Order: sequence, then C-alpha cells, then structure tokens
Amino acid sequence: MTKYFGKKVKYKAIFIDIDDTILDYVPCCREAFDAALPEHPEHFRLFFDIAGRLFSEAKHGKYTIAEVMDLYPKEFIAAIGYPESAVEPFTHAFRAAWGNTHTLVPEAKEMLDTLRDKGYRLFAASNSFGHLQRNRLERAGVLSYFEDTYISMDIGYDKPDIRFFEEALRRCGLKASEVLMIGDSMTTDIEGARKAGIDALFFDRRGGASLMELIKEL
Repeated sequence: MTKYFGKKVKYKAIFIDIDDTILDYVPCCREAFDAALPEHPEHFRLFFDIAGRLFSEAKHGKYTIAEVMDLYPKEFIAAIGYPESAVEPFTHAFRAAWGNTHTLVPEAKEMLDTLRDKGYRLFAASNSFGHLQRNRLERAGVLSYFEDTYISMDIGYDKPDIRFFEEALRRCGLKASEVLMIGDSMTTDIEGARKAGIDALFFDRRGGASLMELIKEL
C-alpha cells in the first residue's frame, strides 16, 4: 500500500533518494565486497550485517555517516581476524568498487522518465560520498535526469537532519511546500522530510512496492 504523507498539492520538484530507491543496494554492496575481498565471499553476510547495524544507528543520531564509513570496515576486519593494517586497503578497494556499482531498482528508469515527462524538476538526495554517488548514477545512465545531486558529504549534514533538507531547498530555490520527497527509509527520508515541512512518499521495497504504482497519482 502506498504511504503518502502530505496534502497532495501540485509540486514543482521531487527529491529522490538513491540507494534502494534508484539503485539496488544489496547487489551493489555484494559486487563491491567481492571486488574488495574476492578470496572470502563467505564473509559477505557478516560485512553486510555490521554495515547495516551501524547505518541504522546513524539514522537515529548515534553516528554521522562519515563516522560509519570509517567504523564498519574497521569492525569487519577485526571480526574476521585480519590485522589492523588490512583496514585501509580493504576500505580503499571497497569504496573504489562501490563507486562503479550501478544496478538499478526495477522500474527506476521508467519512473524517472514519467516524472520528467510530467514536468517535475528532479533532484537526488542521498547520504554518502558525492563523487561516488554521482559516478554510480552516471554509470547507470540516469544522472542526466537530475538537475542537481544533494549528497550528505557535500551538504555537510546527513538525512534526517532538518539542515540537510533546508540546504537542499536553498540550493534549488524552492519552498518546502513545492517539493515532494520519495525514499525507502521512514527515518531518513520520510520523517526527515516531514520535519522540514516537505511532503513525502514512502517506497516500501520490503513490502513489495512498485515504483510505477507509487507515482501513478502524481
């Protein structure tokens, strides 16, 4: 079921989350991990669980995204019994590979085509490194859909911090009432946007939602 949080007004622009809304996080993460540690594919689940826990804690303010980016490789390398000297090469290899991953969420391109054809201004809004996310979108063939990309490491604040959304609004020159946020996280995307006065549309991937079904009434 579509979860819409707003007044259903006519918006001028849409902020769209990247991971698990445009790009498919799990296969991308697997691809980057296998490139960084090809000799031990069996450790992926441990790595994924550690990263997932830390990113979840970041959503609730325990860490910044920048801190998590440093923490999860260190915790993972320690967990598999590798020496601390292995952290930096693993981190470098994973990030380099991550920046090239570009598996799209089903219907992502069709959604972007539809929203663009309806005249919406489109902006990416993500927690991560700006240059990596832009490269991934470009490799996926969808960067050109976005008028600009608002990425936490560039903005200086992480979603759901209200300052992330305020800075994004300042940069695009729009009022909160003129923008809709679409994302897969109730915490970072939906609650964060709503605190900033921005209406939001929840993409429930775990519940089997379809992107095209999600936007059919826009």
